[in-house]
Amino acid sequence: MAPLRRLCLCLCLPLLLPPPAAPAPAPAPRTDWAACRSLSRELSRLVATLKEPHRVLEETHLSEGDPKNWPPRIRCSDACDPSMLDTNNTRCLQRILEGLQHYRDLLGSDIFTARRLPRLEAALDQLLGLVQQEHGRPPRHPMAPSETWAHPLLQRLALQRLQSFAAIMSRVFTHSAS
Repeated sequence: MAPLRRLCLCLCLPLLLPPPAAPAPAPAPRTDWAACRSLSRELSRLVATLKEPHRVLEETHLSEGDPKNWPPRIRCSDACDPSMLDTNNTRCLQRILEGLQHYRDLLGSDIFTARRLPRLEAALDQLLGLVQQEHGRPPRHPMAPSETWAHPLLQRLALQRLQSFAAIMSRVFTHSAS
């Protein structure tokens, strides 16, 4: 009888014990706010120091209405204000990521073939790397080819918008890094 009891005990014991604990999920990568603050300030500084190669465009203020919110702009509804950033920053970082990807794609497009800006591209690449760690890669929107005569105007518009975007983004990262 003793061997039968041992056999039952050996077979039933695993059923009586609690199941082994599941391994703890790996922590999600966190945004390095201090690095983002530093890089966004550098990006703002780089854009602000660019000189317009066509003097006639220096005083030109271009604007273009875009009902589809493209290129991405940081809006109130993106929850980038300080009170929202402290509780949930996902929507804000997603919008920043979309904007960074847009401007990076734009700097690599035909518009800038005659005027490459490698330091600006590098700063955007670094920021993209930091923000993408947590939020993945946003969908890409390929740039449509443009006429060569329009490149200086489109460059000016792109850099004006990038400067505005970088200034707001820098404020978001400055608050969050505090």
